[in-house]
Amino acid sequence: MKTGASALGLQQVLGLKSYQTSWTWLHKIRKALVNPNRSKLSGTVEIDETLIGGVATGKRGRGAENKVLVIIAAELNGKKLGRCRMGIISDASSDSIHPFIIENIETESTLITDGWSGYNGIEKKGFSRKIHVQKTTLNQEELLPHIHLIASLLKRWLLGTLHGAVESQHLQSYLDEYVFRFNRRKSAQRGLLFYRVLESAMQTKTITYEELTDHKI
Repeated sequence: MKTGASALGLQQVLGLKSYQTSWTWLHKIRKALVNPNRSKLSGTVEIDETLIGGVATGKRGRGAENKVLVIIAAELNGKKLGRCRMGIISDASSDSIHPFIIENIETESTLITDGWSGYNGIEKKGFSRKIHVQKTTLNQEELLPHIHLIASLLKRWLLGTLHGAVESQHLQSYLDEYVFRFNRRKSAQRGLLFYRVLESAMQTKTITYEELTDHKI
């Protein structure tokens, strides 16, 4: 997937004197990319978490420090990837994972997960669950390949667009942009996409630079 636009790049292209102006414009656009009335994922949905951030020493995996935990869900249409959703979660407990699932996935959908305990009990909330268990010491990415593919593409996109300089308090905005791009990767009507962004921007509540910089996870 092609890289996005950085604030510095936009500033240079438009000849803006203020980096703050270009940065604010981009974040306003990213906010407008999320349609509050968008339909939830449905059918068969693969779901897992990934860590975004720099290299951290010491503890690794779902509890690693100095990184942000991002949960990713993706529709599967046979062997093909459909739409996806992403969100920042504070930890990998059921208290964090279940609300994301309920908010982004239709009940009666079938969730494909690993055996992590944070997904336990989701069946009581109207979902079916298939657990993929790794029986060998093969690469972890083979367990839930679609999510790991999306996570790999996301990290490459962040590196190409922002050169890895992503502040955690603004990461959700970049995830929203990536989701918008990914879910429309096969669209042949680029002009219509631009129109939809403008239409959404007109309906999105204005947000100021001060509000953006005060945002907390």
